[in-house]
Amino acid sequence: MINFEIPEMVKQVRELLHGMAKDIMRPISRYYDEHEHTRPKELEAFAPIMQAGGLGGGRKKKKEKKEIVETEDKVGSNAISIAGAEEMSWGDVGLMLALPGSGLGNAAISAVANDEQFERFGSKYAAMAITEPGCGSDASAVSASAVLDGDEYVLNGEKIFVTDGDRCGAVVVWATLDKSQGRAAIKSFVVEKGTPGMRVEKLEKKCGIRASDTATIVLEDCRIPKTNLLGDPEIRPDGGFKGVMKTFDNTRPLVAAMALGCARAAYEFTKDAYAKEGVEVKYDKGLFKQSVAEKDMISMEANLEAIRLLIEKAAWLADNGRANNLEASMAKAKGGKAGNIIVQKCVELLGPVGYSQDNLVEKWMRDNKVNDIYEGTQQIQMIVIARRILDYGRDMLS
Repeated sequence: MINFEIPEMVKQVRELLHGMAKDIMRPISRYYDEHEHTRPKELEAFAPIMQAGGLGGGRKKKKEKKEIVETEDKVGSNAISIAGAEEMSWGDVGLMLALPGSGLGNAAISAVANDEQFERFGSKYAAMAITEPGCGSDASAVSASAVLDGDEYVLNGEKIFVTDGDRCGAVVVWATLDKSQGRAAIKSFVVEKGTPGMRVEKLEKKCGIRASDTATIVLEDCRIPKTNLLGDPEIRPDGGFKGVMKTFDNTRPLVAAMALGCARAAYEFTKDAYAKEGVEVKYDKGLFKQSVAEKDMISMEANLEAIRLLIEKAAWLADNGRANNLEASMAKAKGGKAGNIIVQKCVELLGPVGYSQDNLVEKWMRDNKVNDIYEGTQQIQMIVIARRILDYGRDMLS
């Protein structure tokens, strides 16, 4: 049974990171939005914290599977991570992604690596490279190749929209061992920065999250040790790709938490602005006696709470050793869509104040849009959810 009371440990993380978001991130938010590709030097001091408890932090060594006890209720690294992602994104989504020491690739390492690999790579600042010029939302269409040559894999291909691809210390690259064998042959490989044959081709200029670099990475006869293939090297038609896809079960609730934090920031700013004008939301008034603005504010509150509950359920399932593929996609779908509706509504309600760069609301609208796109678009999430609910295979619903 899920306990909805916030554990003391999570409360402490929230308080600590909220203070960091308020005192460090918010004051520099506009500067790094206007100076894209500039490394936020103010965040360098937080690298040790991120390495210790960032995305994928706190992973324990894998043990033999045990029978799940229905009454267990554990609070683990997933619950802490989503709380941290929300609070830091309340400060600034782009700066949250730019925090040194832990990237999306760390979630992949945590999900797929064996214990020896986690010891080697778990503390590295890792980006994740999936998307290709001809492969977007359908991760199974990856065409970057990995060919075994003696004790090394030779990687070739191009990856685009790699978050933190320039600043990271390693990149988790998705590549196929054999294109003819489809999804089962797709594996993830750790390529450390500085490895000959891998280069950053360019950095993207973006609408939002401009404090975070987004890179195009090219691999040309890039050689890595065969032990850098994460997890099982065998091509298994019954589940090889599923192991790689576990990464999304970790990262999608985190992205939803980022959307929640950004949307919450916009909502709180709007509510405070209305309060200063003497406008107060009255919850005891009948539906037909409420103003349009009051209805909008109440609707935003309801959506914020719905996102939070979906995220917490997905995190709880993961922390208690249960499958959360459906819940992770639900959280991502709701967080991405409702988060965008909230920030756009806040800009609308605030009028010129919301549209002006004197405030951060217009920036939050630009930043939050990406949370509905990366880690699987809204459309992809709906397909995943439908497949899980209807128990349909890939060939039955696409």
